[in-house]
Formats: sequence, C-alpha cells, structure tokens
Amino acid sequence: MLKGKKIVLGITGSIAAYKSCLIIRELVKRGAEVQVVITPAGKEFITPITLSALTQKPVVSDFFSQRDGTWHSHVALGLWADAMLIAPCTASTLGKMANGVADNMLITTYLSMKAPVFIAPAMDLDMYAHPTTQQNLDRLRSFGNHVIEPGSGFLASGLEGKGRMEEPETIVDCLDAFFEPKDLEGRRILITAGPTYEKIDPVRFIGNYSSGKMGFALAEECARRGGEVTLVAGPVALKTVHPSITRIDVESCREMYAAAVEAFPKADAAILCAAVADFRPAEVAQQKIKRVGENLDIRLVPNPDIAAELGRMKQERQVMVGFALETNDEQQNAEHKLEKKNLDFIVLNSLRNRGTCFQSDENQISIISHEGRKDYDKKPKREVARDIVDELQARINMQA
Repeated sequence: MLKGKKIVLGITGSIAAYKSCLIIRELVKRGAEVQVVITPAGKEFITPITLSALTQKPVVSDFFSQRDGTWHSHVALGLWADAMLIAPCTASTLGKMANGVADNMLITTYLSMKAPVFIAPAMDLDMYAHPTTQQNLDRLRSFGNHVIEPGSGFLASGLEGKGRMEEPETIVDCLDAFFEPKDLEGRRILITAGPTYEKIDPVRFIGNYSSGKMGFALAEECARRGGEVTLVAGPVALKTVHPSITRIDVESCREMYAAAVEAFPKADAAILCAAVADFRPAEVAQQKIKRVGENLDIRLVPNPDIAAELGRMKQERQVMVGFALETNDEQQNAEHKLEKKNLDFIVLNSLRNRGTCFQSDENQISIISHEGRKDYDKKPKREVARDIVDELQARINMQA
C-alpha cells in the first residue's frame, strides 16, 4: 500500500542510524518516494552521500543549502509528504518534538507536517525507561503521533527489549498497514485476552501461563483495520498501542464475565481469546494461609461460562469467535465447543506444537467452522492475528 506514497524520513544522531539505509531500501522496494531530513548529529553516524544514493534525492540537513540565500522549505516538505517517519529517534529529539524546540531542520519539518507522523525511538534502556522519556512519548501520542515501540511493540513484556529501535522491516510494515483499506471501519469488536486469576488468599491465586500476546495482537489488528475495539484484559504485562482500543483491565473470571456481558450487546463481533479459569476457590482466606499439617484441601466451584452466555445473547447480526487450546482429541473437542457455545468459528491451537501458545511470540492454528477446517503454518502472532481477522471480516460481510 506504499506504492506512490511520499515519505519524509527523519534521521537523528543514534548508533541505529545505519539501519535507516535498510528502511529506505524497504520503502523504495514497496514503491515509496523517500526524502531524507537528517540532524547535524545524525551526519556523524551516516553520510548524506550514502542516503542520497539510496533515495536518488539530495539529503536535507541545514536550513540554507548555499550562501546565496537558497533555503530548504520545511513548510513545503510538510505539504509534500503522505507520512513522516523519524527513525531512529533519540531521547533528545523526542524532547524537542514534545516541547516544540525548533532548533534544526528536522524539528521544523515535524512542526510543519500535515501528514501522519511515525516515531521509532532508539536509545539505551535506562534512557528509554526514564520518566521524562516516557512522559515525552505519552505527550507525542496525545498529539496524534504513532509511536512504533522498540522491542516488538505490544508483544513485548514490560521493558523487555526496550530501547533499541524496532527492526526496519517491522517499521515499514507499520507504515504499510496504516495505508491499507480499513475493512472494519465502523465495526465494534469485543476481545477478551490474557489469563484470569482466582484468589486463594491475599497472596496466592489459581491461574495459568497465558501472556495475552495473542489477544493483544488481535486487538491491534482489528484497530489497525478500522475497528473500534473493546479489549477486556486479564492481568498481563502488555501495553496497547492503537488509540482505537478501549482497554478494560480485570483480574477474575467474574470480573471479565461482567465486562464482556456489558459490552457485547453493542458489538458487531466478539473474539474470545482469554484463557479463563473454569473454577475458583469456594472460599477466599482473608489472611495468608500458613503451612500447617501435611495437606491443604481447596474446594473449587465453577466459574460463569463467558462464551456460553455470550452465545446465548448473540443476535443474528453478530459474529462470535472462540479459542480452543487442547492437549488431546483436538478436532472433536473443538467441534463440540463450536456447537455448544454458538460460535461462528473456533481457533484451535495445541500444546503439542512446541514453541507456540503460552508465553510464545509465535502460534500455529487451525480455524474450524461448520464449513470445514483450515490449517495454517507456524508464524508470529501478529501474522496469525491477520489470518484470524481476515476470516472474521469475511463473516461480518456475510452477516451484513
């Protein structure tokens, strides 16, 4: 979707500046026209000659190109571009952008930009984690800028992998995705994600290994394609990125049940990706349980069935997607759940596929519906999310 798009690439003084060459090559490969604007510090890491050879355009760095009064118009660049990408973007440049410190050509171009702006931060972990940097990032997001988080964005846990710039191909994928048609425009999507925790006492709980990565990838994919997403998330160490995601944080199954039941009537579709605890302790101790004797018996009672209740509430206009994580009799169990929960299709994954499911960045799925079964290769969860949402979008169109 980048063919014919005009991209201003801003490069700042980071050791990651060498990766800007890979970004340019990928943008040009996909049909984009690239104009580089580089800071004085950026030229210490990569030469304008190299960049100009890749873009076939003179690199813009200073306000004046010669001493005869000829100058570069940052306003004209702001009108020319379909998007601006600043990669790598240092902590210094982030601060200047957030506070309007227009002391170089890149910042004045940013302040004049009429097109969407994408920012790929690059710095060491301590600088990235500093409250000032995070405050500047939050402020830039509030201005409508798109921050491409280092360390695989929403798939990263906490600050793991943060600081270093995201990989060039992923950065270009973000731009590519921005210009894709919004086939879920105006659709409301409910998504549940992550585990639920059922308290035993104030410090212990019954839970599972779900990281929430698959559900968050689905939320980002739906939002990227124009959907208005309500994400009901169990306790996970993940951030949402897209502004069209409304996040509701819960802990227990009953909390997730209440949030999902409230949101579902307004939804066009629901994707029930959460790994919900089927049972909870009948009684929760008010004090930490001490080790007394050899055994501890905990009586469990069933939790409400979120999928079954939404299936009962479901209207003809709505599409429902379930997930089945199985260890045996996979096809039979998934088909049974498909019927019992009134689902349109079910996403089957198996713990027998090593390197997938819990805690992993990859997954391998099959989609099972009344029409049959589709098997997919193992791939990153963000790509798996695309496959699932493609199927969802087709079902929504059938219901329209």
